[in-house]
Amino acid sequence: MIRNACLTLAASSLVLGAASQAEDAAEQRKPNIIFVLADDLGYGDLSCYGGTGLKTQNIDRLAAEGLRFTQFCVNSPICSPSRTAFSTGQYPARWRITSYIDNRALNGRRGMAQWLDPKAPSLARFLSQAGYATGHFGKWHMGGGRDVGEAPLPTAYGFDASLTQFEGLGDRVLPIMSATPEQPERKLPLGVASEKLGRGAVRWVKRSDVTRAFVDGALDFIKQAGKDGKPFYINLWPDDVHSPFDPPPARRGDGSKKDLYRGVVKNMDDQLGPLFDAVRADPKLRDNTLIIFTSDNGPEPGAGSAGPFRGAKAALYEGGIREPFIVWGPGLIPVAQCGSANTTSVFSGVDLVPSLLGLAGAKAPAEVKFDGVALSQTLIGRATATRTQPLFWKRPPDRPGPPQAPFPDLAVREGNWKLLIEEDGSQPQLYELAGDLGEARNLAHQHPEIVARLKQAVLAWNSTLPRPDNATADNAGRTTPMPAT
Repeated sequence: MIRNACLTLAASSLVLGAASQAEDAAEQRKPNIIFVLADDLGYGDLSCYGGTGLKTQNIDRLAAEGLRFTQFCVNSPICSPSRTAFSTGQYPARWRITSYIDNRALNGRRGMAQWLDPKAPSLARFLSQAGYATGHFGKWHMGGGRDVGEAPLPTAYGFDASLTQFEGLGDRVLPIMSATPEQPERKLPLGVASEKLGRGAVRWVKRSDVTRAFVDGALDFIKQAGKDGKPFYINLWPDDVHSPFDPPPARRGDGSKKDLYRGVVKNMDDQLGPLFDAVRADPKLRDNTLIIFTSDNGPEPGAGSAGPFRGAKAALYEGGIREPFIVWGPGLIPVAQCGSANTTSVFSGVDLVPSLLGLAGAKAPAEVKFDGVALSQTLIGRATATRTQPLFWKRPPDRPGPPQAPFPDLAVREGNWKLLIEEDGSQPQLYELAGDLGEARNLAHQHPEIVARLKQAVLAWNSTLPRPDNATADNAGRTTPMPAT
């Protein structure tokens, strides 16, 4: 049934595209872009990626009507740096964001910036300069919260409007946790700390309704952009799949961690549905809007599923960095690609910035050097190009892993080869991902020449990253990073 709906939707878009061809002959319309970024969602949690614990019908329908990618990776296995990569097109460690941003003292002890420097490249800023209306609705976590109240607002990075939660500043929605047998209904402590910081209007809602508030904000923003005659770029970054898990009562199951997790995933899917339906229902939006869905890192251990991959959140194994990636856009994606899966194109979060700029006809200043590469036509199913440059990762400094099996410090992927290694170059683990999705067979001894080449590459990359002795930090926590390579 979904497949038939997909074909009907695609055919309708062809008719609409033909009818508007004369109107757009002088200048191709800039596509609207909605970027949905879940929080701590595993590769194997969605039913369209083989998940069996629940049915994510709204997200599944996006995949059935669009493209599903299986070789997409984020650039960190934890939230703040992953989001920084999506926003800047550069490796997050260049900006001294290597783990989640916390309170001022802990950030300092880990050698981290207090917030993302507004001088960093910004997708939203570049799109705004190209005529887009830009809005951020959802988790921010690139500065502001806990005891850091002077961080820049999202508007400093090029957004016209924002609505965030306790890990950002500006207007925000703060969560009220449901009552349990152990304690009554209560405000989340991080929300209480956020409210004390000021810097924006605060509204308290049930945690299970927070995504609905972000969706409502995004829908209002879309309406206003339409009145203003502007294309729009929207971050819709829900946080409900991150613990503490607080689904509605009907979705709590037996109250176990896994059931509560499944409940919040299903609840998120339900609350995203009205946004997806609103875009489908309006021919002008349906024919010229790209919706992207992914997550910032792998699942919390004991909650979500990484599918066939080893590891979870915080680890550089594939379970921590391989994510579902869905692109929907019936007026932009060829009909023949509707409902298909791209299983060969390797790309990552840093590649999204130059790719979206290419689709939008926007440019970054000449002095900006991205770590990402433009794969615009791959993104919309008109090519199958893949990233040919190596991808690099650095472990969050505060996530060493279990003592009996510590997490490697660094990782590099080149084609299907992936090397994990300690920062001193020791203990190499080499995997051939095409035949070993679970990273179970260490081939380092069989291929010393590959180990040597990849080790040299990742250690050279690591040497370019800011450290206390080669980065300049001011009292606000900003840094002057080393240039991209």
